[in-house]
Amino acid sequence: MFNNFKIFFFLVKLMVIKNMNSFVKNSTILDKDDYLFLKKPHSKNTIVNVGGAKCGSGNFTLIAGPCSVESEEQIITIAESVKKSGATMLRGGAFKPRTSPYSFQGLGEKGIKLLLKAKKETGLPLVSELTDIKYADLFEDIDLIQIGARNMQNFELLKEVASMKKPILLKRGFMSCVEEWLLSAEYLLSYGAEDVILCERGIRTALSLTKNTLDLSSIPSLKKITHLPIIADPSHAAGVASSVESLSYASLFAFADGLMLEVHNKKEEALSDGEQSLSLDEFKRIANNIKLLLSFKKDNNIER
Repeated sequence: MFNNFKIFFFLVKLMVIKNMNSFVKNSTILDKDDYLFLKKPHSKNTIVNVGGAKCGSGNFTLIAGPCSVESEEQIITIAESVKKSGATMLRGGAFKPRTSPYSFQGLGEKGIKLLLKAKKETGLPLVSELTDIKYADLFEDIDLIQIGARNMQNFELLKEVASMKKPILLKRGFMSCVEEWLLSAEYLLSYGAEDVILCERGIRTALSLTKNTLDLSSIPSLKKITHLPIIADPSHAAGVASSVESLSYASLFAFADGLMLEVHNKKEEALSDGEQSLSLDEFKRIANNIKLLLSFKKDNNIER
């Protein structure tokens, strides 16, 4: 089986080089050579340290947890399980920007407090979305602040979050091109942020079978031009749990620096995104396979 993987990685590497060259040739954003997000000659890629968990430049990060924090029992149970399976960070939404005003909007401040309890119990660094700067004080002990897809171009929010001097996870807008995404990262960097992680979470296309389309080509393309780490969120891209596993492995093959996966202990009863959430056992299997694939890459010197 591993011999087949070796051949596959070789073919992927050829496609990566082709995609990189195509993107660089056609991109107009590279006309300016002093953007802070740009990879400089002979410089090293950025490694973002999030509460002791490293992301980037060979450090693979695995972020897992529920879409929304719902109760103390729920978040503690999930946190303990995903840590045991190999997660390096715990995700959980306390403030939820939802399409419908009637959908569950999150527990707010109570949700943040429950996340902090989970952190105390497990030691996992926390990832949570900040939707409005008025909640900034509540995020003092959140290790990685997430800027969601809907706020990717909320430039005033980007400026304020950058001034907090904390690691930031910037999700791609679901209707945004790569250049717009990078310029949003530039807002963060130019207003004082030093640690930024990009997250490919899928974009809207003509395909109606899935919630979004995971743009895997963006990962190798970005690797060519930016020093920032890039992770993938297959859960939001697929919209259904059955597709998350294959997209996770595909993201790893595209040389993503990590994954963000939605996991729930009772996904049939989840208050948000239950259909795209993995069960605890499903996450355990995927995390174990990822460990094997990462070990295989290392043993066979498979690099970008």
